[in-house]
Amino acid sequence: MENGSIETAKPLRDVEVDYEIDQNKCKNCKEKPCLNSCPIDAVYIDSKTSKTKIKNTCFGCVLCRNSCPYDAISMKTKLSPPIKENIPKINTKLCKACGACVNACKIGAIHLKSTSDGEAYSEIDEDKCVSCGYCFRECPTDAIKYGPIRPRANDEGELITIDPDKCIGCMTCSRICPAEGAIEVNKTNKLPYINPAYCAKCEECMHSCPATAIDYTSHDDAYSNYSEIKSLKIVSEISDKDMELLSKDLSKLDNIYINIANYLSSKFDEEDIHKDTEFNVTNKIKKDLNLIIGNDIAIGKLEDLFDSYLIDSVIKVNDDLCIGCGACLETCPVDALKLELPSNLIINEDCIHCGRCVATCPVDAIELYDDFYQNRDNEIFYCRKYIHDEREGKFNISNTKCQKCGICVNTCPTKALKLKNNKIDFSENLCIYCRNCELICPVDAININVDLLR
Repeated sequence: MENGSIETAKPLRDVEVDYEIDQNKCKNCKEKPCLNSCPIDAVYIDSKTSKTKIKNTCFGCVLCRNSCPYDAISMKTKLSPPIKENIPKINTKLCKACGACVNACKIGAIHLKSTSDGEAYSEIDEDKCVSCGYCFRECPTDAIKYGPIRPRANDEGELITIDPDKCIGCMTCSRICPAEGAIEVNKTNKLPYINPAYCAKCEECMHSCPATAIDYTSHDDAYSNYSEIKSLKIVSEISDKDMELLSKDLSKLDNIYINIANYLSSKFDEEDIHKDTEFNVTNKIKKDLNLIIGNDIAIGKLEDLFDSYLIDSVIKVNDDLCIGCGACLETCPVDALKLELPSNLIINEDCIHCGRCVATCPVDAIELYDDFYQNRDNEIFYCRKYIHDEREGKFNISNTKCQKCGICVNTCPTKALKLKNNKIDFSENLCIYCRNCELICPVDAININVDLLR
């Protein structure tokens, strides 16, 4: 077991990293993904012991821990509060006038100055300094004492922003940013964003981002994006307070849909209908909504309630038609079919209603249909659609919401999803649009538009 407590070498803000590496687990790993995951190459293999170790330059982004397939790395980070000073101070007695800080300053705020006695030292122009911390980290004699970035107005030029489509949510930027309040976390998608009023454009987050998600953008776009995120945050806070009342009203809506669905489904079954059927329920829903909800929810257009609403998917076997040929067994992607001789086909609860067995059956002994609501031109129809072939649809994934957790990949019955280069890779040829990934995604990043009416 390899462990230790390390402190980063002159970070923008002190980060204490406690780590532990289980070498017994680590030695089983051949690919060593932790080496490539580290954005600053702090993870390495000791040439003498062949053990995996971590350098003291580590700033605790935990990407190595997350990439380890054997859970061999455990890591905890503690970010120290910044020193409460506005700008760095230079101790002239320690300063050797080497010029390291002058070269490190990107905005020319530091210059060398000499006294009448001929002694030289570095001096900081307080009007230009943005407290980015580059000078502090480059000084070889610890002559510069660093404090937090001061809020400042960015009135001109391009500003730094985070692209949510590229961001992987590792929070590396938030750990190394020297400014309290410059980087916040979006409550909706759990991704970081930059407050341009507090950002001093030191670019440290840009250089450390492993996903290259941070870059400059126009002044107007930066403030527009920030305003949009803050607006969503306010709405989210208001929604949280009202969620209990809203959920009660939504449960009333669900009861209306379910009651109507149960009635019509029973009616379709009683009349032994085996073809596509639909029934306009617009007036019925409006009437029930007004009776139950009253003035709690203002109903303008019914299209605002939903676009498509799947009630149930049902699959049945007609024992009188089934000949027990077994052709359907090989097509099932989840092994949900079992044949009990002489001809009884059993479909268990693992069935995902993909329609493959229906398309394969030579005697049409398997019946599959969906009961659903659909909104068309502001009218709601209750529909029963019989599936005679494999489903068709369109797979959509939001890179903003997706956290690359891989749960959809692990549960996909046809291996249509893969995690490549920290991105979900979709294979249209393999997908059967069973919607299993859509149901299991913990952040609702996946949406599948199934062609229910084809």
